[in-house]
Amino acid sequence: MAREGDPSLGFLTRKETEIKLARPTRVKNKTPAPIQITAEQILREARERQESEIRPPKQKITDPSELADYRLRKRKEFEDLIRRVRWNTSVWIKYAKWEESQKDFKRARSVWERALEVDYRNHTLWLKYAEVEMKNKFINHARNVWDRAVSLLPRIDQLWYKYIHMEEILGNVAGARQIFERWMGWMPDQQGWLSYIKFELRYNEIDRARNIFARFVECHPRVSAYIRFAKFEMKNGEIDRARNVYVTAVDKLVDDEESEQLFVAFAEFEEKCKETERARCIYKFALDHIPKGRAEDLYRKFVAFEKQYGDREGIEDAIVGKRRFQYEEEVKKNPYNYDSWFDYIRLEENAGRKDRIREIYERAIANVPPAEEKRYWQRYIYLWINYALYEELDAEDMDRTREVYRECLKLIPHKKFSFAKIWLMAAQFEIRQKNLTAARKLLGNAIGVAPKDKIFKKYIEIELQLGNMDRCRTLYARYLHWAPENCYAWIKFAELEISLGETERTRAIFELATEQQHLDMPELLWKAYIDFEISEREYENTRALYEKLLIRTTHYKVWESYAKFEAFTPIEEEDEQDGEEESEALIEQKKQCLSKAREIFERALKHYRENAPELKEERAMLLEQWLTIEGQFGSVGDKSLVEKKMPKRLKKRKEISSDDGPTAYEEYYDYIFPEETTAPNMKILEAAYKWKKQRMDPNAD
Repeated sequence: MAREGDPSLGFLTRKETEIKLARPTRVKNKTPAPIQITAEQILREARERQESEIRPPKQKITDPSELADYRLRKRKEFEDLIRRVRWNTSVWIKYAKWEESQKDFKRARSVWERALEVDYRNHTLWLKYAEVEMKNKFINHARNVWDRAVSLLPRIDQLWYKYIHMEEILGNVAGARQIFERWMGWMPDQQGWLSYIKFELRYNEIDRARNIFARFVECHPRVSAYIRFAKFEMKNGEIDRARNVYVTAVDKLVDDEESEQLFVAFAEFEEKCKETERARCIYKFALDHIPKGRAEDLYRKFVAFEKQYGDREGIEDAIVGKRRFQYEEEVKKNPYNYDSWFDYIRLEENAGRKDRIREIYERAIANVPPAEEKRYWQRYIYLWINYALYEELDAEDMDRTREVYRECLKLIPHKKFSFAKIWLMAAQFEIRQKNLTAARKLLGNAIGVAPKDKIFKKYIEIELQLGNMDRCRTLYARYLHWAPENCYAWIKFAELEISLGETERTRAIFELATEQQHLDMPELLWKAYIDFEISEREYENTRALYEKLLIRTTHYKVWESYAKFEAFTPIEEEDEQDGEEESEALIEQKKQCLSKAREIFERALKHYRENAPELKEERAMLLEQWLTIEGQFGSVGDKSLVEKKMPKRLKKRKEISSDDGPTAYEEYYDYIFPEETTAPNMKILEAAYKWKKQRMDPNAD
């Protein structure tokens, strides 16, 4: 029975078309070999075992028949190869060169012509073909090839260059010129025109070159073309012609993107001709017509020109002019970019023209921020500050300075926000002008319209320097009426009274301050009050203050400070009276002080034990401080009294649960106090005693 084939497989069976892959060899022993072979050894062994290359034997041709056979065989090989790879240009070139090597030029030309029929757009074939004809001195054949090549491929510049080069080597200048004219009819790029011009200049044909330049700038009306034309005329001493070329270029290309280069070249030309005024006019005309973003090189050249030929005013104008135009562009784009205005003003201040500086300042401050929010005004207000400082320090116009401050204060919306800096600077200006009444009026208005901490502090400082204590008291009263929670103001007010020796006033101020419901930094206020009473040696008042403070807060630092006061303050007083000699009275005094300090520590520990048992760290810190004080008292102190109360410090871990991850653990330190360790043991003993009693007397409760 015949096997049925599959029509889709060319009537082959499926089994016949299956691809059999080699089975992967299974490595039985995977242990490393005892002798390891490196890759270098493998490569060296492969190179040593490599057999020598088999080369065909050299064939020696001894008679014409063998030569004919060799040529026939070689041509057959080339023809077979061409039939297989007809579009491979290298095969045609090898075939033609082989025929050339056999001195059979007719056959070589035939091969070249057949290759060109396949791909006549390949300019490499034309170049090789023409070079073969030229090398073998077939000039007319080469001309024929070049003529056909440039006719078929007129946009390939290399063909024109080679053709012209051949004619020029042969001395056929007229023929080369004719070829150039044919080429120029196709309007090539700039390099082609420049090659034609250089060709005419090699034979000293100046007029012909000039005419070609004229045609060149008409074909390519670019800045670089006109500059080359003008330099050509300049080189040949034709100054008027060169100037006319530049003038024509300016008329046609004033709006061109590369016009900057044209103006620079025109100005440098006039500079070489010693026409400095013409050059200056060209620079100024260019700066007026070229956009500022493209005039960087022009500005630099103009500055260098003015430094060389101009006077001081011209040099400064040239330097400032460049930056001025840039800043004008920036402030036109965004008039609310105050940094650009600052840079612009700084530039004009360096130039030193007062009218110009004031004009820029007025234009800058006219751009009032559109929104009444302080963050938009913070940069803008410095324009006014700089304006006022300029009028005062540089222009020395005091009336105008006063007017600037006045207008600025009118402009600020004080109901929404204000700037203390402006009020203070205006008042300080009036003080410098020895107008104290105006300064007080300004600061008084500031307190009434927009009270701020800075204004109160500066106003009080001024009056304090003048020695007006009643005004200082009045200002402090207004300050505290405006901000009763400001502990700084209360402390400074009290310090003022202390400096004046008004003890009762000071105590009254501190009492009023401590009675306030809300204070920003009450700890500083209480500390200042306590320090005041200690400095006055009113220890009973100090104790009363500590007791009053403990009613409000039981922070451990309050207990610590209270205990230190009881421990050391009276002793320091005794030391001052009796000197360094330690007497029995002093020892007794120390014992009393230490006893009072121990009472404070005991009260503190009892408070934490009963009311805040969770604050173990604070209790431990108090005990450490107590232990330190006991050690400072030397023989009077008793460390064992505190050591038996000291807790044990244990490191523990606690779970930290999270919704999106596994449970973590956090380490912390816990303190176990002695009373906490004895309590569980007592409970166990009580339970055991109760159980024993029930066993002995079941009817017992």
